[in-house]
Amino acid sequence: MSGETKKPKKPSRQQVYTLLVQVGRREGDGLPEKATGAGLLCYASGVDEAEAVRETVAVLKQADLNPLDVTGYGTLDDRIAQNHEIDPDERELMQRALEENAVIVAQMTPFYHGEESMEDEDEAPN
Repeated sequence: MSGETKKPKKPSRQQVYTLLVQVGRREGDGLPEKATGAGLLCYASGVDEAEAVRETVAVLKQADLNPLDVTGYGTLDDRIAQNHEIDPDERELMQRALEENAVIVAQMTPFYHGEESMEDEDEAPN
């Protein structure tokens, strides 16, 4: 054995942020044929919300999507403080995003003509 000692692992500064991303159409985006865009509920890790947004936009662009607008709802603790209901499946996806340092698209809702803007942007995801 060598005389190396293991350094204690520094606690990660990464947190998971809940983001609602509005995307427009782009050739090859995989959205339904008559959709005019979509809303994506994402969980993204980052040291702050700005980094989580940048990473999410980059990943969505790589997937041939066209991000137009991002609304942030904060971390799990932020959402709990705002009395959001967060079910076990949602918590599991958030934990996975943290462990994998990833962006996870949890839900995609296509928009059709006349639905281009997010419904009631004041209302956070459940």
